[in-house]
Amino acid sequence: MAAFSISTIKKHVMTGVSFMIPLVVGSGLCKAIAVIFGGPNVSEMEGTFLQFVDSIGSTGLGTFVVPVICAAISYSIADKPGIAPALLVGFIASDIKAGFLGGILGGFFVGYFVSLLKRLFRNVPPSVKGLVPILLIPLIATFCCSVIMKYVIGVPVAMLMTALTTFLQNMQGGSKFLFGLILGGFTGTDFGGPINKTASLVANGFMVDGIYEPEAVKLLGCMIPPMGIIVAYLLAKKKFLPDEREAVKACFPMGVCMITECVIPLAMNDLWRVVLSSVVGCGIAGGVSMLMGLQAYVPHGGWFIIPTMNNPLGYVLCMILGSVIMGGLLALLKRPLKDDATDTSGTTSEGQEASASISLDDITIANL
Repeated sequence: MAAFSISTIKKHVMTGVSFMIPLVVGSGLCKAIAVIFGGPNVSEMEGTFLQFVDSIGSTGLGTFVVPVICAAISYSIADKPGIAPALLVGFIASDIKAGFLGGILGGFFVGYFVSLLKRLFRNVPPSVKGLVPILLIPLIATFCCSVIMKYVIGVPVAMLMTALTTFLQNMQGGSKFLFGLILGGFTGTDFGGPINKTASLVANGFMVDGIYEPEAVKLLGCMIPPMGIIVAYLLAKKKFLPDEREAVKACFPMGVCMITECVIPLAMNDLWRVVLSSVVGCGIAGGVSMLMGLQAYVPHGGWFIIPTMNNPLGYVLCMILGSVIMGGLLALLKRPLKDDATDTSGTTSEGQEASASISLDDITIANL
């Protein structure tokens, strides 16, 4: 039987996400390209090439994402026998509007169910052994898991996802800002760590269900921290140690590519100030993004996907706002270096004074 622990659950979910991301990126870019050249009503332009491109993106995001993540999680748990049943269970989860969450739960259910079947059929007679992987496991797993997803697991999950979708679609004013504030703050907390990944998973789930505003908030929470560090450095260069100044150099190219992990070395030197500044900057930018109705159709790609958003200029303004807030707050909170702190040459002021006052007059060499 497959192991069941927090670490293995995380591993299986990350496997599912790693299989899902290429599909979401490809489909999202197709949809975004169609919107760029055909306008927001491109889906209604029947018979045109741009409408076909838009349909590619819509099919990928709306039909295949949930089955793929479901099958990938099941594959991570039960290997190849878990793929086929999970694809069907994922399709059922998508069909009954259980969405992203239904696909994840379905993947775990199918994976552990198939692992149990493999264990039960381990000691069957040799005459039957050849039928186990090609007949018994696919039939039993597909039938049982599909029925349970349709009538047991999927019902409450679908109700929950419908309620969440309705809530987000009906949010106005302050509630929109609060949602963006919370999601953006969580995304900017640990720079690619588990909290960031959890918030990203939530945003990706809403995107799969056709709600694209949280995805824009997530992207802001990933892109702002490196830029915020640069702003803080420009405002308070003298407060950065030499090793921190070296780390800042990597923030721009990595930030452009949405690699937020480049902030971690600086956060380790000054944890609470960097994290607090990031949470505040990303949170406020996320709230403003929700108020502006910014939408992102692609979950990854850094600055290169900004033109594919529904309001690229508004997104850039939100990113600048969050970066300035984070950088200004960090520059204000960061402690000034002490007089004996290491300068750029790697020597200390005390060390220079000490070397200048050393005298050799009192040194004697003893006779051996």
